[in-house]
Amino acid sequence: MPVFIVTGVPGTGKTSLSRALMRQFPFGLHLPVDDLREWVVSGIAHPVPAFTPETQRQFDLARQSAGRTAEIYRRAGFAVALDDVLGPADASAFDLSEPGTKILLWAKLDAVLERNRLRQNKHFDPLTLEPVIRALHASQDVKEFRRQGWHIINTTHLTLEQVVEAVLQTTKNVS
Repeated sequence: MPVFIVTGVPGTGKTSLSRALMRQFPFGLHLPVDDLREWVVSGIAHPVPAFTPETQRQFDLARQSAGRTAEIYRRAGFAVALDDVLGPADASAFDLSEPGTKILLWAKLDAVLERNRLRQNKHFDPLTLEPVIRALHASQDVKEFRRQGWHIINTTHLTLEQVVEAVLQTTKNVS
């Protein structure tokens, strides 16, 4: 069964895609790394306002846990979508036994900011993410993602159904 590693700046549609994509399989599991991080009851190190060494350590632990969980479910016949904000070389942090299909969701900054303003799936004010979104979007090197084997999908003008179809088409082209 396939494992998808889905990344992009906040607001590009990682969670929506991951959930919709997993519904395309008889058995599908969506593993958002942020959810694993939220399991920390005491001492959680959030990436905002400052990304610290402890923040990195907790992201590393969550990614290792997500990778191990993905392996267990994949071996049991589940398709898996891992959802996280990653750099071009960060997919290896999941330590998968077989490489996953790497998907970078990209959209124009104004579209991402508008989606973020409309979000209702966060337990905090999503407007606090705007500076982070701007910085991540500006620093995102799409050419490097492509060079590292990521499939780039521009979600600016696509519906969720069109993004799912684009991802499924990508896996058909890989098989």
